[in-house]
Amino acid sequence: MKYFGLLSIILIMISCSNKSSVEKKIEAIPMDIEILRFDKEFASADISDLPEMKKRFPVFFPEQFHDSIWEGRMTDSLQRELSNAVAEAFPSEIIIEDQLVPLFKHIDYYFPEFEAPTVVTITSDVDYQNKAIVADTLLVLGLDTYLGAEHEFYVNVKKYVAKNLKPSQIGPDVATSYARQLISQPRQRNFLAQMIYFGKELYLKDIWLPEIPDAEKIGYSDAEIIWANENEEDIWRYFIENELLYSTDPKLPGRFINAAPFSKFYLEIDNESPGMIGRYIGWQIVRSYMKNNDVTVPQLMIIPTDEIFKNSKYKPAK
Repeated sequence: MKYFGLLSIILIMISCSNKSSVEKKIEAIPMDIEILRFDKEFASADISDLPEMKKRFPVFFPEQFHDSIWEGRMTDSLQRELSNAVAEAFPSEIIIEDQLVPLFKHIDYYFPEFEAPTVVTITSDVDYQNKAIVADTLLVLGLDTYLGAEHEFYVNVKKYVAKNLKPSQIGPDVATSYARQLISQPRQRNFLAQMIYFGKELYLKDIWLPEIPDAEKIGYSDAEIIWANENEEDIWRYFIENELLYSTDPKLPGRFINAAPFSKFYLEIDNESPGMIGRYIGWQIVRSYMKNNDVTVPQLMIIPTDEIFKNSKYKPAK
């Protein structure tokens, strides 16, 4: 056993020595976050507690809604089941902190003007289209959208959506919300501009979430990221041969950009492919651009599509 312990210490020392100087600087950034468990407080509150809760969390109690709405939610059996499921999956804030503290340190390093938000956790009636919302100094997390892909509450959710309703997606989802505040919207409306917009977002995840696998960053399964990596050259050839890069065909986002069970090449491979394959290709272009050009991350956020593509020297992996 003593040899096993010694080996563990050696491996830890090697791991630490292999960390880049940038990562060591990022680790040293002080970062404290405040997490307010609104979901817990609301679940345990009585109707008599409602006035005080409205004072403390006014943003969650819009004035146009009568108190009877909130009173009804407090006594609703389905809401209680949802709250109990969240309390079971997130009995403490450790899972949230373990993902958000390193993420916020990385954002702060690359964008020093960043200020860590107050994190407020809620139940959202499984609103998976708004899992992590950034609003001024607040980050609102719908914890009922992170219960695990196979959870009974997701039985009627499409599988390609449900696969990402898991705790490990908190970091990537929050990164997405902050990335979209930083990336300039493309001036063009063509397919290439959309690919590179999402390529920038995924590149930010590369540097903000260096320990996260590529599959988690884009929301793929392990099999899907393997398929994308193995077929990158063929995907790119299809885009080129069909002259899609500068096309403004409104069907292209639905075929290759938006979340979907698969991409639509209108070929036999469709059912094998993951959705959002255009985002994947944009990611590889941006990675190639950053590898071959000396620009800062903030500069990348505003560089136009054509400049990135022209100077990326992108060549798909074979």
